[in-house]
Amino acid sequence: MARPIWTGAVSFGLVTIPVKLYSATQDKSVRFHQIDSRSGSRVRQKRVSEADGSEVPYDQIVKGFELPSGAYVTISNDELEALDPKASRAIDLVRFVDQSSIDPIFYESAYLLGPDPGAPKPYLLLRQAMVEADKVAIGTFVMRGKERLCALRPGPDGALLLNTMRYADEIRSAEEIDGFDALDDVKVTEAELGMAEQLIASLDGAFEPEDFHDEYREKMLELIDRKSEGQEIITPEVPDEPSKVIDLMAALEASVAEAKAARKRHPTGDADEDEDEAASKKRSAKKSTAKKSAAKRTSTRKSA
Repeated sequence: MARPIWTGAVSFGLVTIPVKLYSATQDKSVRFHQIDSRSGSRVRQKRVSEADGSEVPYDQIVKGFELPSGAYVTISNDELEALDPKASRAIDLVRFVDQSSIDPIFYESAYLLGPDPGAPKPYLLLRQAMVEADKVAIGTFVMRGKERLCALRPGPDGALLLNTMRYADEIRSAEEIDGFDALDDVKVTEAELGMAEQLIASLDGAFEPEDFHDEYREKMLELIDRKSEGQEIITPEVPDEPSKVIDLMAALEASVAEAKAARKRHPTGDADEDEDEAASKKRSAKKSTAKKSAAKRTSTRKSA
């Protein structure tokens, strides 16, 4: 069973709901240690001083912030503790907003918010009220010495989910990234746009999490199993990718053809293709109607 990493209460207005916070995800990345290839023993890292290369005892290490000049300002633990926000053990909800008003870039880590077995009714009441209102709660709380912004929303299986969030000044602007200026001089043709829309339509579908899995991790674990059993591994040479001049239209047409072929191989492929064709005809009819209406308005203005 999962263990709570934080215990406190959800607070809004005069209502207090005791809760426990659990990590909602688990990292299944394959992790490696550094090994000495000569002896097969584990390689350990040491903290050494840049001044003379000697190892520094842990109790002699302090935190330092590097200035632009290269000098360091050291900060003691007592000074940091004086800055710590008060750990009130409360998730203070300050606003209820529409889910669509939150850009996913603000979401950070996901947690499950569990009810206190001794007081389950307030938890259930809050969740049901949020479902009926179709709202997400925004709040703040303190965890691990840091005040965190968070979003609370109804999740599956009767649970409440909590996402820690980034603050606005932690989001990087696109203006900081090179290359966007090049988009100003690019022109997209109607044919290219139509083909891109057709490709999107051919890949349209619902998100089913079970359809996706980490193929790289699975191959890695298979490789580890084979090597642990003493099998000889022959590593194939990976050829360098030749540089290609991409014909955008040709690439789009090929992608649409491949997507349609994949749909046909699926058990519901024929039905999906019929739906795609109907949707494509509907879009074409809309565009045709819009063009006729625009032409009619232009003709009317000229007659007037």
